[in-house]
Amino acid sequence: MLTFKRALLVAAVVLTFFLFLRNSHTSSPPPPMNANSPKPTGSYSDNKKIQETAPEEKAHTSSAQAPVGTWAAEPHHPIYKKPKPQISMEDLKTRPLRQQLAYQFPYDPEGKFPAYIWQTWKYTPASGDFDEAFRHSEASWSELHPTFVHEVVTDSVAVHLIKHLYSAVPEVVEAYNSLPVPVLKADFFRYLVLLARGGIYSDIDTAALKSAVEWVPAEVPRSTYGLVIGIEADPDREDWHEWYSRRIQFCQWTIQSKPGHPILRDIVASITEETLRRKKAGQLGKDSIKSVVEFTGPALWTDTIFRFFNDPEYFDMSTSKGNITWQHFTGIKAAKKVGDVVVLPITSFSPGVGQMGAGEDDDPMAFVKHNFEGTWKPESERHIGE
Repeated sequence: MLTFKRALLVAAVVLTFFLFLRNSHTSSPPPPMNANSPKPTGSYSDNKKIQETAPEEKAHTSSAQAPVGTWAAEPHHPIYKKPKPQISMEDLKTRPLRQQLAYQFPYDPEGKFPAYIWQTWKYTPASGDFDEAFRHSEASWSELHPTFVHEVVTDSVAVHLIKHLYSAVPEVVEAYNSLPVPVLKADFFRYLVLLARGGIYSDIDTAALKSAVEWVPAEVPRSTYGLVIGIEADPDREDWHEWYSRRIQFCQWTIQSKPGHPILRDIVASITEETLRRKKAGQLGKDSIKSVVEFTGPALWTDTIFRFFNDPEYFDMSTSKGNITWQHFTGIKAAKKVGDVVVLPITSFSPGVGQMGAGEDDDPMAFVKHNFEGTWKPESERHIGE
């Protein structure tokens, strides 16, 4: 029989047990937040796959804060600006084109490099019309990047993709559709898709020699850079201007970027403005291919990069000893970091060319092999100054 005294005793035991359980739960601290959780890297936060870092990239991430070994960095100190407040679509359309692009595709310098590989061609690898000469090189990108999304975008698909990505900036869509020849659209596409989505763009006639996670040493935190480029040409001969458009020329057949990078924003705006200007003046004929290098190609790409390197909007120029020029990159054998841009030596994306100090395909710094097919050119002009 449960007496009053026994009831009090049972109640005391139950209360003690309850307090013990509560203390055992509250004394343990909550689990820490995952420091490696992916951050949004662009305007399309609904696409989780492109925001996630590949497993091998996480393995190479380091907490070191400065380049080591043979690495060099120019004494330009980058300026990172705070996010701008929201504005209405009506107000946005009245802003200059570069401001519209910056708002639509914000740049997060500490974001992840999206695990995307972009290529363009007339046909997809699944098509029987896909050129057999490209199968091995195209497959190399998937083989060395098994966790990446690898897309070969056809011309017909590219039209719809650009329309979707830039629907809020109709001038860009108009400019893309107005370009009269495929090579101009192919050049423009790489900048457009990287600005909006980020990842890696590489021409269909390139082969991956090493995974992109090995392009930059693990000692350099990925939160400190947002664009990886390579040198295409470093001619030291007196008649260099007869072969190349710039004394140092950066290649645009392979580019890695985070979405929204200011260099991509600038070149997209420049091509858009020049295309629409030519269209209005009736100067946008098929003979535009003669000026492709300056219009959309490596000359414009190189000029845009150097303009960024010396722009006080992005760098504290008070600590600089002068402008950054081609002389800072000629003859380099290791990567060089300027602000949030990593510049790789000529061997990295042009191994085996047999000139300008480039190493062979088995060089430790050889990352991408370019076969210089130049399929958009007449046969007599291929393999020359690609």
